[in-house]
Amino acid sequence: METPAQSSPPQPTPPATAGHSQGGELIRIFDTTLRDGEQSPGASMNLKEKLEIARALEQLGVDIIEAGFPITSQGDFDAVTAISSEITGATIAGLARCTEKDVRRAGEAVKHAKKGRIHVFCATSKIHREFKLKKAKDEIIRMTTENVRLAREYVDDVEFSPEDASRTEHDYLAEVVHAAIEAGATTINCPDTVGFITPAEYRIMFEYLIAHVPGAKNVIFSTHCHNDLGLAVANSLAGVQGGARQVECTVNGIGERAGNASLEEIVMAIRTRHDQYPYATRIQTKKLVPTSRLVSSLSGLHVQRNKAIVGENAFAHESGIHQDGMLKNKSTYEIMLPTDVGWARSENVLGKHSGRHAFKTRLEELGLRLNDDVLNKSFEQFKTLCDKKKEIYDEDLEAIVEDQFENVEQLFKLKSLQVVASTNGTPTATVTLVDSGGAEITDAATGDGPIDAMFAVIQRITQISATLVNYQVRSVTGGKEAQGEAVVELMHSDRKVRGRGVSTDILEASAKAYLAAINRIRTLTKKTVSQGTPI
Repeated sequence: METPAQSSPPQPTPPATAGHSQGGELIRIFDTTLRDGEQSPGASMNLKEKLEIARALEQLGVDIIEAGFPITSQGDFDAVTAISSEITGATIAGLARCTEKDVRRAGEAVKHAKKGRIHVFCATSKIHREFKLKKAKDEIIRMTTENVRLAREYVDDVEFSPEDASRTEHDYLAEVVHAAIEAGATTINCPDTVGFITPAEYRIMFEYLIAHVPGAKNVIFSTHCHNDLGLAVANSLAGVQGGARQVECTVNGIGERAGNASLEEIVMAIRTRHDQYPYATRIQTKKLVPTSRLVSSLSGLHVQRNKAIVGENAFAHESGIHQDGMLKNKSTYEIMLPTDVGWARSENVLGKHSGRHAFKTRLEELGLRLNDDVLNKSFEQFKTLCDKKKEIYDEDLEAIVEDQFENVEQLFKLKSLQVVASTNGTPTATVTLVDSGGAEITDAATGDGPIDAMFAVIQRITQISATLVNYQVRSVTGGKEAQGEAVVELMHSDRKVRGRGVSTDILEASAKAYLAAINRIRTLTKKTVSQGTPI
């Protein structure tokens, strides 16, 4: 291959409104989520779940759905039969080994399909011939010919796969492919069964077959790549560049061992880098995320956060530098629109790496416009909270700002808190407060429970006696790192006073709320009561 001259990096083609609207030769998407994907350990699905996914794949725009391996179980046979009977917008394929019973079982399963396909495979690599099949080269060619012909008795659309094609000698691979074409195969799939090949080698393999096999121009060549070396998507795209016009893949890249080539990554690579891959697919890309979530939910295989396209972090930015760039121009750090794949929008995730610009912008989006002094104090409190939890939610920001507008003198501040609770012992709370003069005061008390003990010791330190009339706790945000909000109402001298506290520790939030109410009482009575006199 020629080495391109040095030049500035090519710019991606602006996204189109649909994957196929960019033009170019059509690449058929063959989805094997329900067959190869279901072979992932722990991913077994029942008939109802398979039908639900098949409907979603049809809506997504998949060209061929490999619905199962009918000979393997009655459940697989029933699933292929049911999907064949219902789905009309996509070709439905059933897998079969190169044996008569496999092919006939697959033929029975897809016979009601509006567009049915039998996918026949036979191992061809030297290591598979010697250790798995224990058959000679000519015997494998005979098996291929007989079973492809048998499949043609059931359907006009027959796909043949020389299993482990990527480790098969090119000259022998060409012989087997030629035999399959002569027997009536309409699609030739050349799988990288064990994820061994590299992109350059895979492209060369397709170029060799198309150039040397008689009749190659009359069939569709297909890729099927596994991800053992993390090269499944790169290999699939290289295969397309080598002449393949069908790509076999799965939603979320699920599949045997390390998985298969990821449908969403292949489709969006073609769409985003149309300058390098001038092709088209029928995939409705806005349905990629919803389909991904459905497959994840029904298969039980969760998508990693940093998964391309459909991962939770795919369009999330926390770094202050990245957030600043995104706020100025989204293309600085995003090469595609999140809405084009089914996300609502990009997300500037506020965390400890976020800067003041992102913090201020998010507050303004929430309708909170602050002067510089309040903004600076809020930002400091935000950074403190970031050390306690990884992700900050809008409710956290609102709570931070609300604290800044509390017009109450902080006569006492909470420094530390230790609570001991036991079903067989006496609940005890030890609290250290800092007064307005900077002095630390520590005391302890017992109570009917940890909250009661904590409130009692705060009363002793502040020398304020009040009656608790209301105490509420709720989760401000979701997840295990959620902030808890505590609200207390105290009755003092016929006046009801409210206090509020927020923390990831609900006991700390309760102490802050109680102390906020005490500070309010002290602020209201400070002018008439001498310091240190019990109230």
